[in-house]
Amino acid sequence: MSERSRKAEFFGGAEAESEFRGRPTTGDERVMLTAMLGAQRATLELKCAGLDEELAVRSVEPSTLSLLGLVRHLADMERRWFRQVLAGQEAAARFSSADDPDGDFDGAGAEPAVVEGAWEAWRAEVAFAERFAARAPDLEVSGKDGWLGEVSLRWVLIHMIEEYARHNGHADLLRERIDGAIGV
Repeated sequence: MSERSRKAEFFGGAEAESEFRGRPTTGDERVMLTAMLGAQRATLELKCAGLDEELAVRSVEPSTLSLLGLVRHLADMERRWFRQVLAGQEAAARFSSADDPDGDFDGAGAEPAVVEGAWEAWRAEVAFAERFAARAPDLEVSGKDGWLGEVSLRWVLIHMIEEYARHNGHADLLRERIDGAIGV
């Protein structure tokens, strides 16, 4: 008799499992926080892998939640916390605005240019955030947020891990709805 396995194995197979096992589990706080955030970012990419216009498939009415909306939303969150708050740059959100606060999700259409633009924006914001975190002298580097007041790089890294983890849960369900692909 063969042993039963879980319905959800590693999404992406042995390569993804190897990457998961290769993350640091002890050591310097900055290394661990940036590695965990990097893993969450990689999970989002993995959940979207192999899809094009399907990225715009919505969850259920009346929600506008989609994988592409998540990519756009997380690009805006990366931009907000690292570029605007911590680096103090005047950089408007890429996909949402005061006039269109849900533009990150509502504007997530299946057109190839929209899909490509979302990935380009997300990758640019992730690259900026990674450079910022690597160059900061310590985790106490801080910036001013209009809503929360002073926030440290440490807080932003923890918050972004939480932000991605929550939305990667959504991504699990969205991907399963699109093509049945499941996994951790």
